Amino acid sequence: MSELSDLTVAQLKELLREAGLPVSGKKAELIVRLEESDLDKSDDIEEEIEEEDDDFDEYDDEEDWDDEEEYFHVAKQKPVLDEATQAALDARKAQKKVQPKFRRQEWFRYSRLKRTGWRKPKGYQSSQRMNRKYRSPMARVGYGKIASVRNLHPSGFEEVQVHRPEDLDGIDPAVQAARVGSTVGGRKRVLIHERADELGIRVLNRRRGV
Repeated sequence: MSELSDLTVAQLKELLREAGLPVSGKKAELIVRLEESDLDKSDDIEEEIEEEDDDFDEYDDEEDWDDEEEYFHVAKQKPVLDEATQAALDARKAQKKVQPKFRRQEWFRYSRLKRTGWRKPKGYQSSQRMNRKYRSPMARVGYGKIASVRNLHPSGFEEVQVHRPEDLDGIDPAVQAARVGSTVGGRKRVLIHERADELGIRVLNRRRGV
């Protein structure tokens, strides 16, 4: 009360405008109006706090919380590589970034040719075969990668295709990784994954949840 009474009428009206209240009346009426609005605000705040406490109490019981198992990320196994092989893999990765996409002739003209991959042009007057301007580049020997890491997985593993759990016995986990064949069924795939975990072998095309 004493703080509001020390203010001028203009200051009281400014506070009322900020609170969205009418500004008409004498100074005493303005002070009473401000005090009532402050009491209403304090009551609303107390009610909100009580509601939040009630909502929180509903989840105090352990039964209300889901006991789902948390998913922990497991780092993928890395191969044991020497410095020369690792440098060759890095160089191959850099080469792939600047390598152009090889498109077959007139792939942009016919929609059926967009996903057919590379085909060497053999026409006598083919502009692509004669390497004219504004034609897509042809696959040539110069685009070949380093021979020492050719056919290796990007991680550095040598891929070995398996179709049954017994095929995993001859794999070296340090430098080789397994790739399950596309014709292997679900039940046999589970057995292959379990056997690979026992031997510490990485499965490159492992399905999630298996």
